[in-house]
Amino acid sequence: MKIKGNNVLITGGASGLGKIMGRMSLERGAAHLFIWDLNEANIAATIEDFKAAGFDAERIRGYRVDVTDVENIERCYGEIKAGYGQVDILINCAGVCTNNKVFAEQSIRDIDLTMDINAKGSMYTALTVLKDMMPRNSGHICNIASEAGILSIPKMSLYVASKWAVIGWSDSLRIEFAKAKSKVRVTTAVPYFINTGLFEGVRSPLIPILKPEPTARKILNAIERDRSYRGIPFSYHFSRMTETVLPTWLFDWFFGTVCGVYTCMDHFKGRPKQNEHIRNTADKK
Repeated sequence: MKIKGNNVLITGGASGLGKIMGRMSLERGAAHLFIWDLNEANIAATIEDFKAAGFDAERIRGYRVDVTDVENIERCYGEIKAGYGQVDILINCAGVCTNNKVFAEQSIRDIDLTMDINAKGSMYTALTVLKDMMPRNSGHICNIASEAGILSIPKMSLYVASKWAVIGWSDSLRIEFAKAKSKVRVTTAVPYFINTGLFEGVRSPLIPILKPEPTARKILNAIERDRSYRGIPFSYHFSRMTETVLPTWLFDWFFGTVCGVYTCMDHFKGRPKQNEHIRNTADKK
């Protein structure tokens, strides 16, 4: 689905990859850009940045939304419908990676937080938007997964689990629409680690950390070309193929030792302030 002339909603749209895709959506002629984020200060700063870049303020709207709160999602979506009409393109980009602990040291709070935001939040938002997309037989949903969703990575088990869930759900959704001969489209974006701050401290000696601008551009191109999958970089396809072909010990040696994937989280820092803000918000429920 072409972005030009259509309304675009991006969760997690006030920072990192989501913010970049928002700016690029405006550049490509989106009728309106709806920014959903948990951080009000980031929303305000993002809107000011876009206005300073010359974009019409009337095309940009920001909403403080907790994607783990169904009532919050439905209320804000209702405001969008009442004021601006349908959402044509939904990009589920809200995500969190809380720590680099082994699973046995994880807290129930961080388990719930990671699964609720990364997996269930995308499902809740899609379910709400689909109530309008399906009757009009038009729309596009892009779910931002991760190459972590096809690999097993030590000290990242929560994030990995959440992204495995996103990939399985997202592609199942695509197949359901295809079987129903629906014109609603689904794109599953599967990027490697991106240099946006979410993975600050991650080390990847062989596979390069992705630059955010080209990654955002490739994802938007995939939406406009109705691509079902978009692995970034091409090694995504190699990862999937080799895991099914190689013996486990050989796969572990190659990706774990040679590529350094199994030690990539050893020096992880992430976004501690943002993660604490998210935890505090969850604790207030």
